[in-house]
Amino acid sequence: MIKVAILDDYQDVALSCADWWEVAARAELTVFRDHIADADLLVERLLPFDAICVMRERSPLTAAILQRLPKLKFIGSNAGQNASIDLAAAARQGVLVSGTGGRANGAAELTWALILASARHLYAEQQSLRAGAWQTALGNDLQGSTLGLLGLGRIGASVAAVGRAFGMQVIAWSPNLTASKAEAAGVTLVDKATLLQQSDWLSLHLVLSERSKGIIGAAELAQMKPGAWLVNTARGGLVNEAALIAALAQRSIAGAALDVFDIEPLPSSHPFRTLPNVLSTPHLGYVTRGTYQIFYQETVENLLAWMDGAPIRLMAAA
Repeated sequence: MIKVAILDDYQDVALSCADWWEVAARAELTVFRDHIADADLLVERLLPFDAICVMRERSPLTAAILQRLPKLKFIGSNAGQNASIDLAAAARQGVLVSGTGGRANGAAELTWALILASARHLYAEQQSLRAGAWQTALGNDLQGSTLGLLGLGRIGASVAAVGRAFGMQVIAWSPNLTASKAEAAGVTLVDKATLLQQSDWLSLHLVLSERSKGIIGAAELAQMKPGAWLVNTARGGLVNEAALIAALAQRSIAGAALDVFDIEPLPSSHPFRTLPNVLSTPHLGYVTRGTYQIFYQETVENLLAWMDGAPIRLMAAA
């Protein structure tokens, strides 16, 4: 019987978010809730399986790992792209890699959850309330402040729309952003220096690439206002972590609201877990019931198509 593994099911919801009965009738399903970061241990776990289902980039499948999995014939990845899978290496081994659709609202909604929680010190106020205190800090007004967007794609444009509704001035820059695209989103196009210098809330919405990696480093952080917050729900690699930690420790910026990190899960001793001016969440941008239902149901459909030798939705190159 075909052996299928579902990896990194942190919330133990994979089987309840889709109808797996037909797969289970034709294959042996194994669900793993834990995450293995060590490549040797991951290979040891995956050796028995013909097919594996991965959740986004949680478990990278590099060429070095794939070549050690001779039995593997199918990878079902959630979302339309997955930069952590070496598609060329998979193709050389005859491994099919499928993708799925998804929802576009999750990251934009979480961006605003982080901004609002940071502006009103919600975590600290909740903790003080539970400890018996009452009103310990002053919140910051969003109305009249400046929201800066580094990237104005689909998610950035959604964030911009909410910022305008709050009465914020919304400005944006990215290497390829045009004035007409900014105007269509109701946003003012500025240069990079102006974006950094004027933003009270600088929110990152770029795709991670060789060109965008580390686009926010020490020099960029030094240009930001002392009262500004950096918000990142895109990819951890957009920011030089060491530079951000230094800026936060020195309070050269007010704080950071972060959902993404260089290493995930975030190491237990990482400063982003303990710095007082950091609000951090465990990569929750896409972690919604509606998104998971699309991810897993379409993964099931791709699995069944692969078993039947029918066409599947192939993963697009990142």
